[in-house]
Amino acid sequence: MIGRLRIGQYTDAEGRTGCTVILPPPGTTGSCEVRGLAPGTRETALLDPVATVDRVDAVLLTGGSAFGLAAADGVMAGLAERGIGFATAAGPVPIVPTAVIFDRAVGKPVAPGPAEGRAALEAAFAATAGGWPARGPVGAGTGATVATLGGGVPGGVGAAVLDLPGRGRIAAIAVVNAFGDIFAADGSVLAGADTTAAILRGDAPEPTPGEATTLVCLVTDADITKLACHRLARAAHAGIVRATSPAATAFDGDVAFALATRAVPAPSQLVLETAAAEVTAAAIRDAVAAR
Repeated sequence: MIGRLRIGQYTDAEGRTGCTVILPPPGTTGSCEVRGLAPGTRETALLDPVATVDRVDAVLLTGGSAFGLAAADGVMAGLAERGIGFATAAGPVPIVPTAVIFDRAVGKPVAPGPAEGRAALEAAFAATAGGWPARGPVGAGTGATVATLGGGVPGGVGAAVLDLPGRGRIAAIAVVNAFGDIFAADGSVLAGADTTAAILRGDAPEPTPGEATTLVCLVTDADITKLACHRLARAAHAGIVRATSPAATAFDGDVAFALATRAVPAPSQLVLETAAAEVTAAAIRDAVAAR
């Protein structure tokens, strides 16, 4: 996928929840864009381009709604024990931005906690660097669903990668728990129940706000700044819209992260942003294709 990137997952098949840790190499910078109107996040303010911290030690995507944010405690503890984090007089403070999906109505009303977050981190450290994650209903996507107005069909974790002109790559890991349907590049329905048409006919029931979300983590090996990462995260939301309809509703909590390992010279920002939207859409489609 991307050199030196490691991905680990914890899956609770019985409780229908889990978490996914994206573990980049040292020196990685990153940012994010929160567009969802019902997000559940932690440490995203640090990723604002004007904020002081210019590093990301791990990204955690997790189930369990807001309760699942506690899984980040386990990721932080595991990183700190290895001496990884922002240096302070009291020791390293790992920077672990986190975002959640709502999956508590699918299985048991349980959520990943510190032990589960640590388990996903340990799986990441044990994973092959640059390898692909397991996809489908695993990790943070274990209890994910899409097209919730139609009764819901399984979503999950998806991944995709694109080679950039000249050198480098950009990859996307998506946790797809969308309110809307998922569409192929040709416009055909990959998963769903014609949600948009039902809404426009006026015969769709009113959903519950905050129970759907698509999470995306972009990773590129291009040598770009934190501000450029922010722009990539913004572009990722265009990819969500390409593959999902309706998207960016009041019922979604969409969040996109973008990380740069800075290993190779960067192409133009236009190339990166165009690729970001494309690879995000591909990862979303992969999540339902991998079920």
